[in-house]
Amino acid sequence: MNTKSLCFLALLAGIGVVLHTVMPSFFGIKPDMMLAMMFLGIILIPEFKSVMLLSIVTGVLSALTTNFPGGQIPNIIDKLITAIAFYSLFLALNKFRNSVISAAVLTAVGTLVSGSVFLIAAYFIAGLPSSFTTLFAAGVLPAMAINALTIVILYPIANSIFKRTKLSQATVIQK
Repeated sequence: MNTKSLCFLALLAGIGVVLHTVMPSFFGIKPDMMLAMMFLGIILIPEFKSVMLLSIVTGVLSALTTNFPGGQIPNIIDKLITAIAFYSLFLALNKFRNSVISAAVLTAVGTLVSGSVFLIAAYFIAGLPSSFTTLFAAGVLPAMAINALTIVILYPIANSIFKRTKLSQATVIQK
C-alpha cells in the first residue's frame, strides 16, 4: 500500500461521508451510500490491508454520521464484516469481476449483507425502532438499487482515473 493508494481511499471515504450525510432517512434508517465508496475502493485496490483499513475508516465515519438510534457500534461491526465478505466474493469471482455489471451485482449483494448485519447487530445492541421487515424494506432495498446504480456510473470513471494516474499498476482492473 503506497501513499497514492491511501490518498485515493481517503478521497473515496470523504465522498462517502458527504453522500451518507445528505441522504435522507426513511422510517429511521438511511440507505448507506458510504458503502458504494467502500466497495469502489475494494474493487480498485483489492489488497487485504487496504480493505481492512477502508472498512475501519468507513465504519467509524458511518458511526459518526448515523441518525439511527444506537447505530454507532452496529455501523462499525457491519462495515468490517461486509468488507471481508465483499472482498472474498470479489476474489472468488476473479473471472467475472472486470465488468461494470459484475461490480454492480457485487455491490447489490454487499449492500444486502451490510444491511442485514447492521439490522441484526442493532437489534441485539440497541433494539430496532420499527420492525426488521419495515427497516429492511425502507433502508436496505433502496440502498441496494442506489448503490448498484452509483457503481454503474462511478466505476468506469474511477477506473479511468485510476489507470491514468497510474496509482497501482499491479491492481488496475482492465475493462
